[in-house]
Amino acid sequence: MDVNIDSVRTVDLTIEKRPQVSRMEIVDSGRRRRFSKEAKLAIVAESYSAPRQVTATARHHGITRFQLNDWRKAAREGRLGIGRGTEGFIPALLVPEPGMPVGAPTNSSTAQSGLMEVVSANGRRVIVGRDVDVEALLRILRGLEALR
Repeated sequence: MDVNIDSVRTVDLTIEKRPQVSRMEIVDSGRRRRFSKEAKLAIVAESYSAPRQVTATARHHGITRFQLNDWRKAAREGRLGIGRGTEGFIPALLVPEPGMPVGAPTNSSTAQSGLMEVVSANGRRVIVGRDVDVEALLRILRGLEALR
């Protein structure tokens, strides 16, 4: 049998191996952080300190704004220890009127009249005079809280 060298073709039968993973890294996000109810309440209060503070507050404490919004909702619903069903005093936050510089004199007629504005956890407002019957005011506020 004669073999013509011109007609011989070479066939490469080597199998290409794909590179295998020689090293795999597992990146751990760290241990889940747990916040006490007191810490959550402090962060929630900070988020209410000025308009549009949710994102800045969340970033400052290393949490997402979605988590902070969940905490704010839980606080409104009384699941963080305040709100519905809570007896006793509720912490008050004194905020100046928008546009009024800090330390500006207040309206003397309002200050002399002794009016007090009470804002409930669900946002309802009651304005009363200094001679209000405290027991009646408490009944009204409890009724307003029940209207959630």
